[in-house]
Amino acid sequence: MAGEKILIVEDDTSLLVGVQDILELAGFQVATAANGVEGLAVLETFQPDLILSDIMMPKMDGYRFFEAVRARPEWLGLPFIFLTAKGEKTDIRRGKQLGVDDYVTKPFEEEDLLVAIRAKLNRRAQLEAAHDRQIGELKRTILTTLNHEFRTPLTYITTYTELLRTAGSDATSDELMTYMRGLQSGSERLRRLVEDFILLVEIQSGEAQETCLRRRDRVPNMPHLLQAVLTRYTASAIKRGVQLIADLPAELPPLLADAEYLSSAISRLVDNGIKFAKREGGRVTLSARAAGDRLLIHIKDDGIGMRAEEMDKIFDVFYQIDRAKMEQQGSGSGLAIARGLLNLHGGTLAVASEYGVGSTFTIELPVTQ
Repeated sequence: MAGEKILIVEDDTSLLVGVQDILELAGFQVATAANGVEGLAVLETFQPDLILSDIMMPKMDGYRFFEAVRARPEWLGLPFIFLTAKGEKTDIRRGKQLGVDDYVTKPFEEEDLLVAIRAKLNRRAQLEAAHDRQIGELKRTILTTLNHEFRTPLTYITTYTELLRTAGSDATSDELMTYMRGLQSGSERLRRLVEDFILLVEIQSGEAQETCLRRRDRVPNMPHLLQAVLTRYTASAIKRGVQLIADLPAELPPLLADAEYLSSAISRLVDNGIKFAKREGGRVTLSARAAGDRLLIHIKDDGIGMRAEEMDKIFDVFYQIDRAKMEQQGSGSGLAIARGLLNLHGGTLAVASEYGVGSTFTIELPVTQ
């Protein structure tokens, strides 16, 4: 792997020059420094692919230099190899605790040094290639999702707007109502999509955490909050022929929570259950119980269920199960948002599922003492 850049940090001038010669003859571009302070200065203008550093050096030793490098986000992924004296097991042990990538023991053979360096560079190249593939797949998924999810409501809006424009004053009252319902349906779906994307950004940026801390308060009547969620989705369930079942005790322990965020998280799980429950005769059950210092909330459906490999991915943003057959499922962000909102409350979200039988999502939340 010729052409990669290596930074050598070593206070022994003879060893420094010798290692530099070895690496340059092997085709590497090399920069040098005599200690950690100089090494940090070099890094400001020279971006290496790997750092090779001695441990015992004046001004700033190898440990402090390593910690300073790892403290900078742009240098966090740089492979780092320590040069250590033979038999200095304490050096190796401390370096492992810090997270250094490898060691080369002095004195060393030229080939041993080159093998260690090439191995770490190869590994970094593999990780970067895998990361690039993941980013590429994510971009394709986002573009596909956005293309479909934005196009569908916009089609509603443009189509019914055109119908309204064409009909003009000749449109009957029934026709006008049909057009208005189409416009409302498209604009509502578009509004939900935009709000979900904004909420995702707020969760990932930490803004949602600040909002949650500011708004959280004692929620004394959890059965009422849970029943209100079911009531909100009654019409949607009836439209799909799905029965909503509440299995709730009269009393549940209170929570310290942001009621709006908590309700939103549970609502998304109920909505998900309705979407994937059996058509005409399906059931979605919302149940809850106290378990020590935790409140357990279960959302169970009798829908298509999931395979084991799908359960590892369903909380990923934009992941969707068999999109071609399940067009109603939305943008694929609902479960990711639900888990993010529950995490803000110190809660967890897990799923158990059997393919062809159904799924059960379980929320665990800490109760107020």
